[in-house]
Amino acid sequence: MKALIVAVLFNYAVIAQVSIPAQFSDNMVLQQQKPVLVWGKGVPGNQVIVSLGSYQTNVTVASDSCWIAGLPAHQAGSQAYNMTIHSGTQMLELKNILFGDIWVCTGQSNMEFPAEKDLFWGNEKFKAPEPQIRFLNPVPAGKNIYGKPYPDSLIHRMNASSFYEWKNWQICSPLTAGSMSAVAYYFAKKVYQETGVPIGMINLSIGGAPLETFISTEALAAHDIFRQKVKGNWLNNSALPVWVRSRAQQHINGNPDFPTDESGPQHPYKPGFVFEAGIRPLLQMAVKGILCYQGESNAQEPERVQEYAMLGKLMVDDWRIRWKQPEMPFYYVQLSSIDTLQYRSQLWPLFRDEQRKMLALIPYSGMAVSSDLGAKNDVHPANKKDIGERLAAWALNKTYHQKISYSGPVPLTAIYKKGKVIVTFKYTRSGLQTKDDQPVQGFSTDGIHQVPVLIRKKRVIVRARMMPEYIYYGWTAYSEGNLLNSSKLPAVTFRLNVK
Repeated sequence: MKALIVAVLFNYAVIAQVSIPAQFSDNMVLQQQKPVLVWGKGVPGNQVIVSLGSYQTNVTVASDSCWIAGLPAHQAGSQAYNMTIHSGTQMLELKNILFGDIWVCTGQSNMEFPAEKDLFWGNEKFKAPEPQIRFLNPVPAGKNIYGKPYPDSLIHRMNASSFYEWKNWQICSPLTAGSMSAVAYYFAKKVYQETGVPIGMINLSIGGAPLETFISTEALAAHDIFRQKVKGNWLNNSALPVWVRSRAQQHINGNPDFPTDESGPQHPYKPGFVFEAGIRPLLQMAVKGILCYQGESNAQEPERVQEYAMLGKLMVDDWRIRWKQPEMPFYYVQLSSIDTLQYRSQLWPLFRDEQRKMLALIPYSGMAVSSDLGAKNDVHPANKKDIGERLAAWALNKTYHQKISYSGPVPLTAIYKKGKVIVTFKYTRSGLQTKDDQPVQGFSTDGIHQVPVLIRKKRVIVRARMMPEYIYYGWTAYSEGNLLNSSKLPAVTFRLNVK
């Protein structure tokens, strides 16, 4: 059999005598510089022969019908490989495989947001033929169904093995790239252009998904604080975001046929669900790193906001342990801006500051600022190009070791002295400036009223008669902050203690 048959309802491509996970297909990318594992199901006792290029290995199917084969590491390059998998009289053939770097994308609808809706796509789509960029977009059950019940025809997919429809890997072209995550597209394009390394993007994002769904229930249950999130029926669990549980109840609508276990209905917002459906199936596949654009669903209640940095650390720690990659890069997006009249975003400044704290909590991480790219009346800002390229800048510097500016100003200290607060920053490059050379906007000493400030090379001077407790920057849901470094990268939202 010369083509991989992907079963829509199962996580495995089922063949009579041998099968492989559906995330293996023609046009896929395998992680460079790492041993390659190929696995699947077969007839116990049968031999499975796996060939890749000139290399071949034999394994025996175990009594539980599982098999796993190891292949040697390869360097990245434009050479395409074919892989064959034989067992008994059956053969699978995967064509046009590249070795490069795989990045897994997680998050909510802003990561899901397709390239064809991006602000710049009208011109960009003609630049999309990049055959060294590949992407895998498994389709989640219930995609784009909001505020109403899931149809009966869909609820049978509400389980870890059927939730994602693992369609084949796609080659980036004008015909296919529009369906890519826009953030993933611009990230991949920038990294490939600067490094020449083929890039594979796997997008597991889910509109509205809370962070808890991407974390294993084992990790949550083992945590002194977060174990409360996996106790009892999750729909009634006050340790989980209210909005998330309300939206899920709209989907479930009391349907008695909805798949349920001891912790409640199966749903993509349930703690650990997307981990089981999307992350766990990839754990034997080596990857380069993780991109994350998530937070809107965790940013509406003070308790959920204040725990976010530690919750994010738990997620990343868990993934790094399970992938056996303790230094696996994790690059994420600080939430954008939106008007509180259109969206319940009053806590977004505090949430963005929690995301800033993750930089110190999570080693080998980086944060792309997006508060300067927001839309007052849309939680899905259309400019994903700058966000993808800002994430790429972090990767190019920290992962690919290129000398490139990768972060806007991040505060270090706020010192009160003789009627003024002196705020120092890192990542200023040759100095601080403002967008379009306008006066500095966005600073406050009370979190409400803006105050005038002065730029002095790599510092900001805030005049204050009395020593304030904090200096705030960008402390409105729709940020008016305009502070940049000399590389034109924006400063992070922050609240900093004054000393």
